[in-house]
Amino acid sequence: MEVDRNPQFAPGTLVRHRQYGYRGVVVDFDMTCMAEETWYYRNQSQPPRNQPWYHVLVDGSPATTYAAQTNLEADDSTQPIEHPLADTFFTHFADGRYERSDARIRGWEL
Repeated sequence: MEVDRNPQFAPGTLVRHRQYGYRGVVVDFDMTCMAEETWYYRNQSQPPRNQPWYHVLVDGSPATTYAAQTNLEADDSTQPIEHPLADTFFTHFADGRYERSDARIRGWEL
């Protein structure tokens, strides 16, 4: 499978998971999958590791996900998400996207 190795989503971008349908906001991304092999092989789908992978706050849930770029699409909704960490990572929501803060959480430097 040919994959685009250029990141399509910046932090603050609203996204929707193609397979599971949840929406969320991108917090950060890695240029390739940085998850351990055991996590990757437990994943129900194993999209290629050699593409951008995104840390996503899931709307309406306290969950966060780590999703491959091929599994995400832009969410055209102009509605903010509901997530307990949204105010930690972002300063405000305007024009359909979040503005990232300078927060540092559990070793994440944003």
